[in-house]
Amino acid sequence: MIKVLIADDQEIVCEGLKRILQSDPEIKVIGIANNGQQALDLINHQTPDIVLMDLRSKACWPLLAMPIMNGVQAIRQLRKTHPDLPVLVLTTYMDDKWLFDAIRAGATGYLLKDRPRHELLEAIKGTVSGEAYLDPSVAKKVLNQVASAPEPIQFDESIEISERERDILTLLVEGLSNAEIAQRLFLSEGTVRNYLSSLFVKLEVSDRTQAVVVALRRGLVSF
Repeated sequence: MIKVLIADDQEIVCEGLKRILQSDPEIKVIGIANNGQQALDLINHQTPDIVLMDLRSKACWPLLAMPIMNGVQAIRQLRKTHPDLPVLVLTTYMDDKWLFDAIRAGATGYLLKDRPRHELLEAIKGTVSGEAYLDPSVAKKVLNQVASAPEPIQFDESIEISERERDILTLLVEGLSNAEIAQRLFLSEGTVRNYLSSLFVKLEVSDRTQAVVVALRRGLVSF
């Protein structure tokens, strides 16, 4: 059973998320926090397996962060007190400042609230199992940063990957989820996960984001 803590200051959002998550028999919502500080307090008592963290709220006040302590501040503090606790950002915002601030603070993944239910559930399960999940639209921003970095890209012949593994890496670069990759390549999601596990070993990485960065840097795929 995956124990989830939700941190969002909009009550209707929290209740909707709780219903969606608890429709999955493998997930249980153990607490709801209305601000970053409350989330930190609850984590010390509830011991969740993952935190769903909003960054800021109140769309009509674009400069107003989640009251008392915003999501980025809470993530930064969590990395000091609970360094191994996965934090999946779930927000409506994808502007560069909040995105990169959250990643630098130590967010494990970043998902927009308009993604379908099955992707949210997949992101939670993947993040708990060690993946770093990035919303496809957000992934492109991160990869653009990587691609524009001054470090030269050199093809690494020492890494041997199959054509199918290269296909999967290419789709990872495009920001596709496991389900979307499976559909595109006419594979099962389990088969995609097996290919990814093999790629992680070959690339000496622990998650899909690192795999894409290494693949781009070593010239295994192009962007």
